[in-house]
Amino acid sequence: MSSVFTLLFAPTFLIFLHYFEFKLVVSIYLVFSFILLTYSYIQNKISKNLITPFIYVSLLSFAYFQGFTLVKFIPVMTSLLFLSLFIDATINKKELILKYTKKFYLKQLSDEEILFLKTADGYWVGATFISTLMQFIVTFYDDITWAFYSSIGWYIFFFFALMIQILYGRLYAIKMYRK
Repeated sequence: MSSVFTLLFAPTFLIFLHYFEFKLVVSIYLVFSFILLTYSYIQNKISKNLITPFIYVSLLSFAYFQGFTLVKFIPVMTSLLFLSLFIDATINKKELILKYTKKFYLKQLSDEEILFLKTADGYWVGATFISTLMQFIVTFYDDITWAFYSSIGWYIFFFFALMIQILYGRLYAIKMYRK
């Protein structure tokens, strides 16, 4: 539910701003964010699942008084959250990418593929850093560019980053581990 809210946040926020005044739109999103925070707490009671809704509630509360520019930083904070997760996974060798690949990839992984995926968190630190940087930069562009990147643009970016990782793994890295 949180990911759907994140996906739809920027474009719907702009659409509502076209028809309603800023403080009303922020108030509506504050209510939805608070409901999401409460729902996440009741469902999970795990602090990491509460971070994204908490970011929305906090920044929307400040934005109510400070203006639209602060709203544009909500996706930046969400991107920083993902970046911190990959940094933590890399430093603490949690092998996050390997864990999720095993969960969703139906075929048995070879030893070489496992070796490649054990180091993949570092790659995603770089990819997420670039995405976070792009997210930060688009906050200073026009609202349409911001809404596009904040909703589907970063999904497109991560899709291409994933394709690069898969191609690199298949064409070079896995062969390297076989030697």
